[in-house]
Amino acid sequence: MTHKGPRGGWSSDECPAGAFARRAFLQGTVAAGLVGAAGGGPLDHDADTAGRKNAGTGTIPFHGYHQAGIATPPQPTGTFASFDVMVADRTELTDLFRSLTAEARFLTAGGMPPKTPPDDGILGLQVVPDDLTFTLALGRTLFDGRYGLSSRKPAQLVTMEPFRHDDLNPAMAQGDLLIQLCAAHRDTLVHALLSVLARTGGAMKPRWRIDCQRNPPRPVGIPRDWFGFKDGISNPDTTDAATMDQLVWVQPHTAEPAWTAGGTYQVLRSIHFNLDKWAKVPLAEQERIFGRRKASGAPMYDLADNASDTLDPIYTNDPQGLVTPLNSHVRLANPQTPQTAATSAILRRSYDYNLTLDPRGGLDLGHAFCCFQRELNTYIAMQTRLEGEALVPFISPRGGGYFFAVPGVRDEHDYYARGLLT
Repeated sequence: MTHKGPRGGWSSDECPAGAFARRAFLQGTVAAGLVGAAGGGPLDHDADTAGRKNAGTGTIPFHGYHQAGIATPPQPTGTFASFDVMVADRTELTDLFRSLTAEARFLTAGGMPPKTPPDDGILGLQVVPDDLTFTLALGRTLFDGRYGLSSRKPAQLVTMEPFRHDDLNPAMAQGDLLIQLCAAHRDTLVHALLSVLARTGGAMKPRWRIDCQRNPPRPVGIPRDWFGFKDGISNPDTTDAATMDQLVWVQPHTAEPAWTAGGTYQVLRSIHFNLDKWAKVPLAEQERIFGRRKASGAPMYDLADNASDTLDPIYTNDPQGLVTPLNSHVRLANPQTPQTAATSAILRRSYDYNLTLDPRGGLDLGHAFCCFQRELNTYIAMQTRLEGEALVPFISPRGGGYFFAVPGVRDEHDYYARGLLT
């Protein structure tokens, strides 16, 4: 039986195994990889660049109708951590969510930590906000009947099934809860994760984790992935409320349960990149596989090395795929046809991971693909199209899951998923 500790946290005094799990979790490494599709719509890389220039200098507001860490310009570092909930009943689950809310509220605002339990001191005497965002999402298994929540499950939330070419490891997939931490520096994320684990005790058990980064622009514009291509060029304009309401945020008075309004479906998939095999592919063929120019990130029709990566591909004059192949990554993600228009726009917020040596040989480098959308089926339809892409031989999706990012915490009296639990 666990109980609350200071700052709304959980004490593990009665659960010695919780401390062991915490140490093992942080010492372990998680190999993960995933593939994702670029959505269509106005570009948002200027906001990404602006956020990068001011990294670590401010505080990102915690309270709001939506959670931070979704429309927020991506910070340079990220951690995705999945947990299985271990509490006995709905009352203890509510206490856990209150504790997570209190911890997230403090960590994102910063300040002097309490003396009991003692802070680890990683960030010094005073916790700095460091642009930290804390985003909580729920997995399908949380609604399995343990807590009487099955009738309140988000309508489209399902367990992620492997696609045709996936190599999913069950130990690195799904979970009851997903915590997404993003900040300007890696030590902030380690401190935040240690703090969460210290104050939740045995209430939730670590399942898997991905530590990742967002590479700087080379030389300008959109960051590049480990394949050397600019990743996530097309994205909805996160500053346009109407666009976000249409594509990302669940709306009230729909087929979804009332409590979900303001939340969104989150997909996290990890994919290992086979860089040894990729390096043997000639540049021209690499570009045809992706459907964009490698040096500039521009569409295939623009041959200049200094062309803008803000240009949109145009397929109306290329129905046979002579310029941009029909099975290229970007074209299958968004074929620009009336039949696929409804399943071609998602909000990407992806990172790259860099782990130690891959037991299968070589380095374990890959992509932590993260996206948000109002309907989970939008992503599933898009990824189903990508089963036939030319990139398949060079990627190995190994983990991740489908989750529902809960609505934001409105004020000091609110807590995560209150509408679900009350």
